[in-house]
Amino acid sequence: MKITQIFAEHEVTISFEVFPPKTDDRYAAVEKAAREIAALHPAFMSVTYGAGGGTSSNTAAIAADIQDKYHTPVLAHLTCVSSTREHVRSMVQVYREKGIENIMALRGDLPKEGRSIFEYSHASELIYDIKSIDDQFCIGGACYPEGHVECESPSADIRYLKEKVEAGVDFLTTQMFFDNNVLYNFLYRIREAGIEVPVLPGIMPITNKKQVARSVALSGSTIPQRFRMMVDRFGDDPAKMKQAGVIYATEQIIDLISNGVTHIHVYSMNKPDIAAGIMNSLSAILDN
Repeated sequence: MKITQIFAEHEVTISFEVFPPKTDDRYAAVEKAAREIAALHPAFMSVTYGAGGGTSSNTAAIAADIQDKYHTPVLAHLTCVSSTREHVRSMVQVYREKGIENIMALRGDLPKEGRSIFEYSHASELIYDIKSIDDQFCIGGACYPEGHVECESPSADIRYLKEKVEAGVDFLTTQMFFDNNVLYNFLYRIREAGIEVPVLPGIMPITNKKQVARSVALSGSTIPQRFRMMVDRFGDDPAKMKQAGVIYATEQIIDLISNGVTHIHVYSMNKPDIAAGIMNSLSAILDN
């Protein structure tokens, strides 16, 4: 099922993300995590691509398993980084053969050795190519409520975002954020710019202290004082920090739904217990 169709049929949705193993010996563990998350009946699950597309075969296999064995719609990622046009054409064909209808088209994280010369410079080029190869896919793209860390200004970031949408994006998913006001301000600015596609807030439950520095470094997210106080108070006690992190993320989601932002994506980091904690807290709210 296409994700845009899911949005049309359900007033409120929660979806989760899983990432494939970097090595084949970890495949069974990731498959188990995906199965347990699928058992929570999310609206859909996304499966990431890995740095440089190194896990592409596992992305396709896990996504197909989630859809075929557990009857959960999937969003399979595809990235520009290290992808040739030939490789993209091949992956689009693989996804089509496996019955996958949704692709998340991203630039992807640059390799640690730095920027190289790729056949794709921007996600908009990848989106355009996917649409040119097979225009039956529902395509998602990324957006950055606080601006992309590499972009020169918020206005330029929105200009590039509009290019993605014009290339064929059907919906957008945000980078993580920890202050909902950041999202509300972002939505106002992009709507003013004429970007009208659905936007899914990306919520990252922070359940251990080490995640904080990593998350800020990757996303450039602002850390609100309330969040800092939570980490300071509970960060050295894993059990308390885990519970507090799930509650903080759940409170973000409840506030979003209360303000009319009703389709939400959770970066669940292959942790079924985290996903279950959120779904259990929202069970009545999600009964639609």
